[in-house]
Amino acid sequence: MKIVVTAQGDNISAFVDPRFGRCQYFLFIDTDSMRVEALPNAAQGAAGGAGVQAAQFVIEKGAQAVITGSVGPNADEVLKKANIPVYRGAGTIQSTVEKFKTEKLPLNTSRD
Repeated sequence: MKIVVTAQGDNISAFVDPRFGRCQYFLFIDTDSMRVEALPNAAQGAAGGAGVQAAQFVIEKGAQAVITGSVGPNADEVLKKANIPVYRGAGTIQSTVEKFKTEKLPLNTSRD
């Protein structure tokens, strides 16, 4: 499964960035092979609409799930329409992905 984790750095030792739209990096991770692709968040410095731009980007890159600290309502709506679940994560990327793989990571419960 291809997931995306918001990150404060460009590797799995980095910490989950609690911000979705303005995170520093997106780490796209294949949970089977643990192959990682780190991409800077181009929407980070946007004057407005960073969350929606970030959501559109992760959808275009083929993410099947998002792990982050929190997602704003506009970005959440875009992800919801694309049927992409959002999970709440904290700590290092590596430990967070392990929790995800063992189904111990909570879903974003603010969704309808």
